[in-house]
Amino acid sequence: MTAIIPKISIKNLHKSFGNKKVLDGVNLDIMAGDSVVIIGGSGSGKSVLLKCILGLVTPDSGSIMIDGQEMIGASLLIRQKMLTKIGMLFQGSALFDSLKVWENVAFTLLLRDKKSKNDAKEQAIRNLEMVGLGVQIADLSPAELSGGMQKRVALARAIASKPDIIFFDEPTTGLDPIMSDVINNLIIKVVQKIGATALSITHDLISARKIANRIVMLYQGKLIWSGKTQEIDQSGNMYVEQFIHGRAEGPIQMPIRILS
Repeated sequence: MTAIIPKISIKNLHKSFGNKKVLDGVNLDIMAGDSVVIIGGSGSGKSVLLKCILGLVTPDSGSIMIDGQEMIGASLLIRQKMLTKIGMLFQGSALFDSLKVWENVAFTLLLRDKKSKNDAKEQAIRNLEMVGLGVQIADLSPAELSGGMQKRVALARAIASKPDIIFFDEPTTGLDPIMSDVINNLIIKVVQKIGATALSITHDLISARKIANRIVMLYQGKLIWSGKTQEIDQSGNMYVEQFIHGRAEGPIQMPIRILS
């Protein structure tokens, strides 16, 4: 029987900055079609883990494989080829102010795929429609949009090239509860529509419960719990219990600086 290869496989990953150990032996397999959410407090290693997968940070040791291909130490050609499979929704949307909305959405189509402006704009408009935005905003600048609309434009850009994998970095940060729910629903819709594998990092437990079929928790650089979303309320893990209920008292102690 042939073993199923994980879409993303992380083995014994370590990363330190000076004396600060940020990732301490992380192991995580994400299968094709999964929607995995990483939770954890500030400084737990979530963002660094994401940056390691994307190749923005080089781990000290360990393995990161995508579709069975080792990415740590891979050639530039292999890494560039693998990045064509990936879409990214950034925390602050990260839209280019100097470009029109449709040009933001079509950025990869124009720059990497060398599509004509007409074809790229048509595809960008289709992607905007997928996230509930009309053609009338295509020629606006990002500054003319609300925060929620900017987030939807960023989501349209993330799916523009129909990626195999989409990363979501705090997708609901800065949004009100209603718009957060709109974004969560859109994430579920577009991920299912294009058949992508999703990996998200978030502090938003409402979002995590909605968009994930599996949740994992990082604490001090270690993966301390992993389970199906519906299992998190019965995790039996003191750290998870404290985090999901937002309790000040518990094994997680947040460092506090006292200003003199």
